[in-house]
Amino acid sequence: MTRLRIAMWSGPRNISTAMMRAWENREDCVVSDEPLYAAYLARTGLDHPGAAAVIAAGETDWRQVSRALVGPIPGGAPLWYQKHMSHHLLPEMDHAWIHDLANVFLVRDPAEVVASYLKSRATVTPEDIGLLQQDRLHAELTAAGAAPPVIDATDFLQAPEAHLRALCDRLGIAFSARMLAWPAGPRDSDGIWAPYWYDSVWRSTGFERPRPRDIELAPAARAVAEACRPAYERLHALRLRP
Repeated sequence: MTRLRIAMWSGPRNISTAMMRAWENREDCVVSDEPLYAAYLARTGLDHPGAAAVIAAGETDWRQVSRALVGPIPGGAPLWYQKHMSHHLLPEMDHAWIHDLANVFLVRDPAEVVASYLKSRATVTPEDIGLLQQDRLHAELTAAGAAPPVIDATDFLQAPEAHLRALCDRLGIAFSARMLAWPAGPRDSDGIWAPYWYDSVWRSTGFERPRPRDIELAPAARAVAEACRPAYERLHALRLRP
């Protein structure tokens, strides 16, 4: 039996939670929702919604978290899908454990990310949206001889099944049609922060096609998006093309 620990590295305001739903709906997969979040908040002191509750409920020692993430798969399941935010990887965190995972990268155009992020937060910096960290981590893993697959969210939403089939093939596992639809509502696996961020996912029953929209950013926000654009373009060029 194939046993695989899949680490999906995303930034905020992407389709990362919907992607977690898809994997959790498989019969052979357990999921973990942002396991480094408590450690990230405890270290940075950032005023995120529900931060105190996240810290109280989670593990704040990243070393313990990382050891668990490469340890036994919960419940003995064949697959363990780990939803990670790349900006949770702080500079002092060692990356050796990451090389023992099957890593995948989920990216989105930074202008779209910034526009969405600022609907919930008053300010944004390049480090907040994860693309810079994704770019560095992808380069590190590639240099070690294992170039991880990259999924672009906009492309993915145009053809979810084709992308999921291609990704499963890259990972050496069978595709499951159960990944394309799931029941609406919350999950026990959702992070304690879910009430602040997961309204649309709780209403969803599958991946929704992207809707064209005009994005207008104030100068400071546009500068953040453009600071991240070179990283995005490098990763976008490597995206899966089913």
